[in-house]
Amino acid sequence: MAAIISFAGVLTSAKPISGQTAVIVGSRAPGRPWLDLTWQLFAVVNALVPVALVGHFLARGGESFRAIGFDLRDRMRDLGRGTAVAACIGGAGLVFYIGAHATGVNLTVDPSQLPDYWWRIPILIAVSAQNAVLEEVIVLGYLNHRLDQLGWSVRRATATSALVRGSYHLYQGLGGFAGNVIMGVIFTYLYRRWGRIMPLVVAHTLIDTTALIGATYLLGKVSWLPS
Repeated sequence: MAAIISFAGVLTSAKPISGQTAVIVGSRAPGRPWLDLTWQLFAVVNALVPVALVGHFLARGGESFRAIGFDLRDRMRDLGRGTAVAACIGGAGLVFYIGAHATGVNLTVDPSQLPDYWWRIPILIAVSAQNAVLEEVIVLGYLNHRLDQLGWSVRRATATSALVRGSYHLYQGLGGFAGNVIMGVIFTYLYRRWGRIMPLVVAHTLIDTTALIGATYLLGKVSWLPS
């Protein structure tokens, strides 16, 4: 809902969509590094509470995170698959974003506006992992798992999961919405093929980490990256 309200604000702004900026990770206490770090850590932990709730719901049904493949049973294969997916999706996603921005349907995404303190990179990695776990456990694994139990068709469940993923990225513009819907369809296909979300958690973490850290050092310094 927050993303939809944010997108409504973008559409009703006097500025063109591509002239507006969406900040992914920003300072929470400018000029106060230790307080800022405390808030950043709190935000990461607090964002993972719904994941614990999913674990509770699974346990109530006599299941566990293993039901969706969120475990460390197959670490090396998960890592290899996740890295391969990240390389393919990450590169295509960057091209898609640049194209969407050029057509004026996407905001300028500023992944990180954290101050240059020693904890900046560790926090960006932590935020990337948090986003990956939160999205893939809930929107990919748990949602599809429950829809399957309700008797939904694979196509209908896949569309629902992908549209949910796209909807909360609307704050980035229509490009962010469309790109994440496509990513949702691909991730759902791979989840059903492999029976595990861990490779997708790895992929999502690597994609976000590369985007956040890369943008920190490249934004405003290379001509091909919108800023």
